[in-house]
Amino acid sequence: MKRLTIVLAFIIAAFAVNAQQMNHSGMKAATSSSWQKSVKYQALNKAMRELWSAHMYWTLLTVDAFYNDAKGVDAKLNRLLQNQKDIGSAIVPFYGQAAGDKLTELLKVHIQDAVPVLQAAKSDDKAALDKAVKDWYANAKEIGDFLASANPKNWMAKDTESALEMHITHTIAYSVSILKSDYTKSFGGFEEALHHMLHLADILSDGIAKQFPEKF
Repeated sequence: MKRLTIVLAFIIAAFAVNAQQMNHSGMKAATSSSWQKSVKYQALNKAMRELWSAHMYWTLLTVDAFYNDAKGVDAKLNRLLQNQKDIGSAIVPFYGQAAGDKLTELLKVHIQDAVPVLQAAKSDDKAALDKAVKDWYANAKEIGDFLASANPKNWMAKDTESALEMHITHTIAYSVSILKSDYTKSFGGFEEALHHMLHLADILSDGIAKQFPEKF
C-alpha cells in the first residue's frame, strides 16, 4: 500500500508542477521552406534527431537499470552523460564553444537531477520526492531560458521551457510504469516521449536554419 501511495504521489507531483496536458500544441514546427530541402539542413536535422533519440534511449536504459540492474547503472549513466556533451557540441558551429559548454553543463544537471527523483520514489520518501521533482523542473526552465536567449526570435522561452518540462513529465510517467513493473505501459509512454523529443529536435533544427540562413 505504501508503494502504491508513493507511485501515485510521483504522478501527482509531476502534474502539479507541470499542469499542461501531454500534447505538443505549444510547439509549432516551421512550415515547409526552401532551406528545409537543402542537404546541409537535412544533415543538421538528421544529427539533431539522432542526438535526441539517443538521449531518450539512454535515459530509458538508465532508469530501468536504476530499478532493476544495479551493476549496469553506472555504465549506462556515463553513456547518457556523454550524450549531453554530444548535444552541446552540436550547437558549437553556430553559437560557439562557450555556448556549447553551457548547454552541456545544463543538460548534465538535467540528468543528475533525475537521480534524486528516482531515489525518492524507490525509497517511498514523499517529501524528498516533491523537492526533487520541483528541482528537476527548475532545471528544465533553465535550459529553456538558455536556448531562448541564444535564439530569441525562433526559440521563444515559453515554448522551449514547456517542451522541456513536458519531456520531464513524460519521463516521470514511464519511470512510474517501470517502478511498477508495468513494462507494456512503460513502452507506450516511452514512444510518446520519443515522439515529443523528435518534434523538439525539429524545432531546434528549424530555429538554427532560420537564424543562420547563410549556412543553409
